[in-house]
Amino acid sequence: MDWHAIQDILFKVIGGLGIFLLGMKYMSEGMQAVAGSRLRKMISAVTDNRIMACAMGTLITGIVQSSSVTTVMVVGFVNSGFMTLMQAIGVILGANIGTTVTAWIIALKIGKFGLPILGVAAFFFLFSKRERVRYTAMALLGVGMVFFGLQTMGGAFKTPEVNEYLKEAFSVMNAGTLPGVLKCAFFGCLATMIVQSSSATIGVTIVLAQGGIIGFDTAAALVLGLNIGTTVTAFLASLGTSTNAKRAAYAHIIFNVIGTLWLIPFFFAYVQGIDWLFGHLQGFMTKNPEMADDVTAKIALVHTGFNLINTIIFLPLMKPLAKLVVKLVPEKKADEISHLTYFDVRMLDTPSLGIVQSKEQVMFMAESVEKMAGWLGQVLASEEQLDELEHKIFHYETIMDNVQKEIVVFLSSMITGQVTHDVMEEARREMRMADEFESLSDYLVNVLKGHVKLRNNGLTVTKEGREEMLALHQRVAEYIKMVNDAERNEHTDILGKAQTDSDSITHQMKTSRRQHLLRLSENKTSPLNSLVFTDMLNNYRRMKDHAFNIAEVVAGEK
Repeated sequence: MDWHAIQDILFKVIGGLGIFLLGMKYMSEGMQAVAGSRLRKMISAVTDNRIMACAMGTLITGIVQSSSVTTVMVVGFVNSGFMTLMQAIGVILGANIGTTVTAWIIALKIGKFGLPILGVAAFFFLFSKRERVRYTAMALLGVGMVFFGLQTMGGAFKTPEVNEYLKEAFSVMNAGTLPGVLKCAFFGCLATMIVQSSSATIGVTIVLAQGGIIGFDTAAALVLGLNIGTTVTAFLASLGTSTNAKRAAYAHIIFNVIGTLWLIPFFFAYVQGIDWLFGHLQGFMTKNPEMADDVTAKIALVHTGFNLINTIIFLPLMKPLAKLVVKLVPEKKADEISHLTYFDVRMLDTPSLGIVQSKEQVMFMAESVEKMAGWLGQVLASEEQLDELEHKIFHYETIMDNVQKEIVVFLSSMITGQVTHDVMEEARREMRMADEFESLSDYLVNVLKGHVKLRNNGLTVTKEGREEMLALHQRVAEYIKMVNDAERNEHTDILGKAQTDSDSITHQMKTSRRQHLLRLSENKTSPLNSLVFTDMLNNYRRMKDHAFNIAEVVAGEK
């Protein structure tokens, strides 16, 4: 073969693969946007019921068109405390079934319509003003690109000279023997680890099989390997995360590796079983013109059958699998703040689900503020110096700074892409709330600093002043909890009560300040003591203001 022929093949393969991958991305993003609210309800409905969790994993992966994205999402949810290890394992089992939808989409006999679908969908995507129509068109645009990309890659292998040359080049991969099966599985695993997309690997495998460059047995062995290769994405996502998040990633690896290894000794019997099953289904497929040629549908059947069998085997073994990963990844001896996590950039590929993880981080900030307020109340009420609690309050304030930064960076990156209006609004809402919670933590620390300053200067607060301070602290802490509960339970009618309580707290704070100034005029307290004390009172008023701002966000006012 001359250089021009090789160049032509390379250009078509690289270009076709690029169009295919971009099509997968558009199809995934379009389907997510159309089903965004349903996706969030699905992931919120995941329970410890293994069958329910597995079904949700299958549905979600079928929509997002990537088991890697689903498992990265699951690792993130476990890391943020939104999902338990058992729930995560159930979703991961289902994700392995859901990812096989890609092969069945490719198996539809509409390859020649790829370009027309792409063209028509592009017009609706570019010129339609209705959001739902635009994102539906985006999903169809992706479907068209998937088939056009496959057709472009397949066109590179059609000439007899090229076909023979590639057959010779790929002759090293032959699944005719057990060592050959292992070699093919290794190549499939390696290719998937490099591109981090099982969809891309299976797309190329189908194109090679359609062109007769590799046999069905070889394609089936490659499919087994890609199931191991796809676990690398979740493993990378688990680096630097909490213990439970690492366990979820390890469960995914164990499930896919064991599921592949046990089947390899029975590979030839399995392939014969697929041939037998396909023979019985062939009459149905012949009557359905939407079904593709034999080899494409058979590869899809291999992929689905493999993952379905493994899921059925592992579903009753979820608890032993969970115990195994707990032993493999023991608890850290040091204290672990599981919610302090840098969001994985791959979560940006699923904005409809990524927004759920960021919401959990916002709620972690809400819970942290409540804890800090509780600890501060104990410090103010105690006659003794509580160094451990004081250290905790300062430590949590640092964590709150970091979490707020991570939320803002993550959400800012997410809303720069193709996201729906409701996701955009929710992202802005969460950024605003993260800012308010971080400010609340600052003012709680300011009160503690005032308390420490009084102690270090040998100053004491009068009995009346202390009682007033504790009463105000209790009132503000209850106000913060009330607002947080409204956000947790989605009580959007919070604003009326929040306004009434806000005015009451302001009145209580002014009364305390007036009483304190009266004591100052009667020389019952020192000027320095007065300065610190009134500053602490002002901090409580600012806390109330920031909590009221959160109430406005909950009510949809801002």
